[in-house]
Amino acid sequence: MTPITTKLANSDEDLLGILELQRENHLANISSEIKNTEGFVTVKHTLPILRQMNEKAPQVIALDDSGKVVGYALVMVKDFKYLLPVLTPMFEAFEDITYKNKKLSESNYYVMGQVCVAKTHRGMGVFQSLYSKQKESYSHKYDICLTEVSSSNPRSIRAHEKVGFKTIHTFKDVTDEWHIIGWDWNH
Repeated sequence: MTPITTKLANSDEDLLGILELQRENHLANISSEIKNTEGFVTVKHTLPILRQMNEKAPQVIALDDSGKVVGYALVMVKDFKYLLPVLTPMFEAFEDITYKNKKLSESNYYVMGQVCVAKTHRGMGVFQSLYSKQKESYSHKYDICLTEVSSSNPRSIRAHEKVGFKTIHTFKDVTDEWHIIGWDWNH
């Protein structure tokens, strides 16, 4: 097995590696069979947007021994509610969802904006390593990590549950049914 290193992104080269892996696994670029068996990502970022996100909270990446990005877990702080319009409804949903007798929007949270592992490195613990690095880097600043996963992406739902995420809420929009899930570090 090739050694994997997880770290916080600190260069444009790191961010470009995220974009390359994202493109390879984007819903628009994969077959229906791959979508159903391997999972997919739905949001497209740009280098300027990733730079902006990285300035507020560095992104977590996994590198193989050649330095190639083979996994990433994107961190989005509350300030970025309007940065990617496709994600704004998720942030707005937090205003109406109660968790532990408090609106999610009042909680000290960040959003795991997207997670992806290269096909060549799936099943090797990279997903768990990315989340371990997120917890190590952000659990002292935030109480909970939130994200949403499409019901049509069962591989992602199962992988998140293994890490410790639990479904807090489900809803449907014009595109799909979504699970809002949380990883509560203080439960």
